[in-house]
Amino acid sequence: MLPACSQGGSSSNQATNAAGPGDLQVEWNGKLEKQLREAIANAPANGLKPDLFLKGGEQGAALTEAGLRYAQALAQGYSDPTKIFPIYTIPRPSVDVRQGFQQAMQKGDLTSFFNSLAPQTDEYKALSQAHLHYLQLATQHQNFQPVPDGDPIKPGSHDSRVAALAAALTAMGYYGAQPAAPSGKKAQPAAPAAPATSYSGQLVAAVKQLQSDFGLKPDGIVGGNTLDAVNLGPAGLAREAAIAMERLRWMERTPPQTRIDVNTAATFLDYWRDGKHMDRRNVVAGEPDKQTPQIQAPIVNLVAYPTWTVPKSIAEKEIASKGSGWLAANNFTMKDGMYVQASGPKNSLGIVKFDMDDKYAIYLHDTPAKALFSMPERHRSHGCVRVQDAVAFANAIASEEGVQDQFQKAMAAQKEGFVKLPKPITVRLLYQTAFWDGSRVQFRPDVYGWDDNVAAALGLVRGVKWQPVQQSGDIGP
Repeated sequence: MLPACSQGGSSSNQATNAAGPGDLQVEWNGKLEKQLREAIANAPANGLKPDLFLKGGEQGAALTEAGLRYAQALAQGYSDPTKIFPIYTIPRPSVDVRQGFQQAMQKGDLTSFFNSLAPQTDEYKALSQAHLHYLQLATQHQNFQPVPDGDPIKPGSHDSRVAALAAALTAMGYYGAQPAAPSGKKAQPAAPAAPATSYSGQLVAAVKQLQSDFGLKPDGIVGGNTLDAVNLGPAGLAREAAIAMERLRWMERTPPQTRIDVNTAATFLDYWRDGKHMDRRNVVAGEPDKQTPQIQAPIVNLVAYPTWTVPKSIAEKEIASKGSGWLAANNFTMKDGMYVQASGPKNSLGIVKFDMDDKYAIYLHDTPAKALFSMPERHRSHGCVRVQDAVAFANAIASEEGVQDQFQKAMAAQKEGFVKLPKPITVRLLYQTAFWDGSRVQFRPDVYGWDDNVAAALGLVRGVKWQPVQQSGDIGP
């Protein structure tokens, strides 16, 4: 559904072209066929199942079709996000896989062609390594058993499920040896086995590491989403990495050098300037029933002391029932049949807005609810993205764009003022439940339930059902 801070719109993006042999003229020989079969056998390095492309004894045109489909999967993604999600406007790669495939056949080198198609970033490589690692662990622990539900298991407590917990964490690489894939380091010697019922010591440390990797409060308490994360098992972690790689394949290989990437699953943003990573800060994204959509749009204005015209969906559900005293205390008035909140520190947009040119009326903004940024779970908005220390972030952008004086004057006036950016700055609202933080592969709960849609397209099983997110109770976008 559309987030409550938007006014409507529909998805429009190019569909992935079907890859079939058509009139492509290729001649197969033993060497090329071997290269193709070896490349597709290596599909798990890209989080893909080989049998999505080859079943066994294909020859001739069937081999050509398999090769083209695998090439397209690497170059653009196996699935089409515009057919999976009602809103997806992030540009896709534009690659002529047919021409590249034919040229590779003529050169007699399909291996290099396939190796060139997937993203070449450190993040993709780390996710590939993690996927293979967790697949190997899943093979070694085929009888993985989830830890039964029950009261939270707290450090220092005795619980009959501790042995099952230790076994699950061992299967996932968190206990008994450090995981090789997320850190890239060699596994350490096995730790002593935990007592059968005592939850303490290295087992608690293993749980805290898992919690940290999932963006959860590292308190060592096993319950809620921590128990859900444990019960993913190694196969579930492999699934998360596979889905993340598919999402990366959907995106352009050369994104804008100056951009803001918001990971709405992990609730942080990364700011890139001329290809250099400048900043990472926490954000608040949409609640599970008011999801922040996956879109790309530019910031065109910095708005000092914005007013807020309340969308009808919020007005009807959350403001219409308020009394006149509350409306006056929070600076709401009626204008042309709409509730409008005046500028000021109580304004739900805070004192700065990053005005984006998009038909969904999604934007980045400040907020008076500062405490939310320090919480582990930050899916608490009506769909727009609240930015931590937004005023400092706006000042940095204004300075780098050469409009610092205009922005300072607008802020000093303490009334709504628009400062146009000389060059729009691209914002991509992404959803990555597994990602590389520069040293480890991190995971996040799938709070929107979007991973299951991608998993189904890849022929993967459904994931765990994560705990519901506590609603924030505020009315801001």
